[in-house]
Order: sequence, then structure tokens, then C-alpha cells
Amino acid sequence: MVETPFQRVAYQKQDLMEPVTLTSMYQPTYARSAVAVTSLKVVALGDSLIYGFGDPVGGGWIERLRRNWMQSSGPDYALYNLGIRGDGVKQVAQRLESEFRQRGELRNRVPDLMILSVGVNDSARLGRSQGRNFTDLAMFEAEMIALLEQAQRLCPTLFVGMVPVDEAKMPFQKCFYYNHADQFRYKEVTRLACQHYQIPYLDVFSQWLERGTDWYRSQLSDDGLHPNVSGYQSLLEDVLHWQPFTDYVWGTTTNLECLV
Repeated sequence: MVETPFQRVAYQKQDLMEPVTLTSMYQPTYARSAVAVTSLKVVALGDSLIYGFGDPVGGGWIERLRRNWMQSSGPDYALYNLGIRGDGVKQVAQRLESEFRQRGELRNRVPDLMILSVGVNDSARLGRSQGRNFTDLAMFEAEMIALLEQAQRLCPTLFVGMVPVDEAKMPFQKCFYYNHADQFRYKEVTRLACQHYQIPYLDVFSQWLERGTDWYRSQLSDDGLHPNVSGYQSLLEDVLHWQPFTDYVWGTTTNLECLV
């Protein structure tokens, strides 16, 4: 099988797990005025990382952010959690446009911003540690490209990457084997595809690994796959300190204007 450019680069440094660059650095496709924002509708689609599984206190990072916005006396911000446990890229793509068009609140209105987070379930190996991946990498790339193209046509999009698993606690549910090498390949295909389409990508996998083994393991639930209460708070803080997110949500720069 002939490797695509995204796959070839993803395999290139998997042993070192070093991010590599395919195109230019973050250059937002969408622009938003620096004028104060009075209303913002956001949809978040993806898997259990969006859903918030593993956080019985705060309900996950999306729910924590939603509560924060609701309690604020500032602009009218609405955030819809459309995460489904176990979803892969294909499942998110199948429901993306329908979910999106039903969240505008008013007739002929649609959300202003979309947050995507999906891909870890596609990387799992089935039945044994050397079993086949749930979604073949070439198929994953094609499905991810289709998802990003679809999202980009609808509205400005941000992508929040997967967290690293605790390999020592695999398999998940006695049949799904996750590992860092596979996670790296799948997240690199995703990151490079986002870079190609100029969709900002938050590389949570690399950030958490850089903080050390003891730290990232302390942020995971007992299943070794999902963040725990502390992990979701850490993820929220990572997002809140991510420039593409703050630029769009708070309008802190003058070169981000919605092109929808």
C-alpha cells in the first residue's frame, strides 16, 4: 500500500514521538473582529473527551466551560456538548451537519464556532496488543480529511487533540489495546491534516507527555483511558491558555473575522 504524505510524516519520527511540520505554522483561516462579542454559539462534537466521561464532579472540560460561561455576567455565550462515548471519526462526520444546523437557536441561524475532538477510538488495537487497529490508518486519514472539509464549510473550527493513555492499564474493557506509538501516528495524521486546512490543533498528547509520566498518569481515571476530575480541569486550563481559542472567543486580535 502506498503511504500518503500525512502517513509518511507521521511514521517518520514515531520512535522519538517528536511533532514534525508539513506546512506553515498556525495561520487562522477564519478571522474575528476585535470588537467586543455580545453573543457566541459554540458546538463541541467528538468522543468521550468531549462528553466528559470520568469526571463526576465537573462533567468534563466542556461542561466546566459551559458552567463558567453561564455564571458569568459577561457576553451571552452558549456551548452545546455533542460528545458521544465510543465515537470515531466516521461517526462524528455522519452526524456533524445535522447536529450543527439544529443548534442555531433562532431561525436561519447557525453556531459561530465548532470544536472537534475525536480519533483515539480509531487507534485502538482489537483483541490483542498486536491486533489490527479499529480503523486502518489510511482509512482514518481519508475520514479525517472528509470531516475537516465538512466542518470547514460550515463554520470556523478548532481541534482539541487526544490525551495520552496509561499503557500499563491496557486493555480497556478487556479488548481494546491503546498505546502511545499508535496514538502518535493517529494524532500526527490529524495534526498535519488540520495544518493543511489551517484548522488550529491543540496537541494535548505532546503537552501532557512533556509534563512527565507521573504527572499525566495522575490525570487519568483508573481505566487508563479517560481523564479524571483533575485531568479535565487541566485540559480546560490548556484550552483556556491556547491562543487560537482565546483569539476567537474573546476577540483579542484584529485578524480573526468569521468568513461564514
